[in-house]
Amino acid sequence: MSTSHTAIISGLFLFPFSYLTGGSSTSFLLESPAKEKVNDYDVTEPKNPAGDQPNVYTPLKESKADVFEKTQEHHSTKLQSRSKFRDGPSAGKQSQHLVKKDGSQSGFCKGWTLLFVLLISISLFAFLWIKILSLPDATLSSRNTQILQAFRARMKKLRNTYQSQDPNLWKRTHVFLEKHLNTSHLRLEPAILLLTAGREAEKALRCLSNEIANAFAFSQNATTIKINGADKAILDSDVVKLEVDDELSSGFRGGKKVAVVHRFELLPAGSTLIFYKYCDHENAAFKDVALLLTVLLDEQSLRRSLTLQEVEEKVRDFLRTKFTSSDVPGSFNSIDTDKLSGLWSRISHLVLPVWPEKGLSMEGCT
Repeated sequence: MSTSHTAIISGLFLFPFSYLTGGSSTSFLLESPAKEKVNDYDVTEPKNPAGDQPNVYTPLKESKADVFEKTQEHHSTKLQSRSKFRDGPSAGKQSQHLVKKDGSQSGFCKGWTLLFVLLISISLFAFLWIKILSLPDATLSSRNTQILQAFRARMKKLRNTYQSQDPNLWKRTHVFLEKHLNTSHLRLEPAILLLTAGREAEKALRCLSNEIANAFAFSQNATTIKINGADKAILDSDVVKLEVDDELSSGFRGGKKVAVVHRFELLPAGSTLIFYKYCDHENAAFKDVALLLTVLLDEQSLRRSLTLQEVEEKVRDFLRTKFTSSDVPGSFNSIDTDKLSGLWSRISHLVLPVWPEKGLSMEGCT
């Protein structure tokens, strides 16, 4: 029987079995001849133990090995790709975290560097600014020192000349006026000094008041305004008031630093109210100046045993009598006690007595 007939018979015999097992008859029929050929080949072809002809199973085994290796390589590739896919986000996050950390550290360092540079710049600017501002202060300080030294020298000379005066006069006058001369102190009001004496010390009162005023002016390279109450005693109070106002205002505006008003008690009562303007504690027209007023009492002499408070009260009572009583000659155009009280509070900053000096000439005391 031929090979084809054997394949047909085998197919007819196995067809029902393939139907029952759910297989495909077509595929079975197509594959059967190949399998039959292989079987026939295996049966009909004698084995060559010498290996002259190629073995059919060798290529098949090699192909299976190749397929297995490729399958393994494919499988390992998939595993690597999956692991990369899984590790990719975490690695990316780690890299991003490192980048952010490095960036934050870099920004932190830059911030501190900028702050340090800014502090150095501010310190340098402040140092230079203080140096610039200190230049005028140094000039003012030098000028202030010169003024104080000149005033002290003149006052020392006066003390040697007027040796009969009480030590309190020199001490209080020196401190009071020097404080006003010192430019390091803010000048809120003018310096008002009232000197008084009995009849026996009239020369000393006039000369000493002039000398102290000149010492104050000389230390500032200025001159003195001089007003004599005796020259205005018989004039109308309104006229005198205008004259005194003009002399003081023009003199202070012209650079003069001190005014001495001799015989204040002889001024017409109403005219004295102009000193509200120049002696006020808060609203004085000129605050960097000094005014020296002299009052010659009716008494022949003052007792040296009097305290400064008693001397002040004696002068206050004397002016009240002069300026408020119409029975006293020369008290015309009198003022009431309230106005006098206001005036007194402005001119009585410091009241000091002057004692007579022997052998004192009136020359230079006009």
